[in-house]
Amino acid sequence: MSRRVFFSFHYQRDVWRINQIRSIPNITGCAAAGFRDASLWEDAKKKGDANIKRMIDNALYNTSVTVVFIGNQTANRKYVNYEIEQSIARGNGVVGIQIHHLSNHYGQSDQPGATPKLILEHGFKVYKYFNYKMLADRIEEAAEIAKARKIKKNLRSLGLLSQKLPLTARAMYRRND
Repeated sequence: MSRRVFFSFHYQRDVWRINQIRSIPNITGCAAAGFRDASLWEDAKKKGDANIKRMIDNALYNTSVTVVFIGNQTANRKYVNYEIEQSIARGNGVVGIQIHHLSNHYGQSDQPGATPKLILEHGFKVYKYFNYKMLADRIEEAAEIAKARKIKKNLRSLGLLSQKLPLTARAMYRRND
């Protein structure tokens, strides 16, 4: 089954790196909020912030996972952070993938960049990109984690799960002594 995935990254700096890994079997990617080429991105920038956010929101529609490709300057990008915020709000699985070591259009790799704070604050995982299979596996893992988070959230809202972490089996056993 095909999974719809949103690809978030620093478009101008990392699109060459992303194009090296974009076409994975069974993954339908929405790259850079649906911006398929630089001319669309330039057009969107001219129309302003609200238009760009609307395009991002539309591109996130019907996706289940957001892959944040982390290059040297990704962490502080306004729209990357907006994409992560919106992905979290809609319940997408999120995974960070480091891409600084991939070659740009000049054949040069880059220094590692910081991980966006929202990824760290929400406990999402970050991996270094190695190959298609690894990325596909991390996407599936993020989808499963998101599914589990949604179930926990629903159980909490119904009062069936407390905010406290459950006791471990060992702690429960000791409690009965």
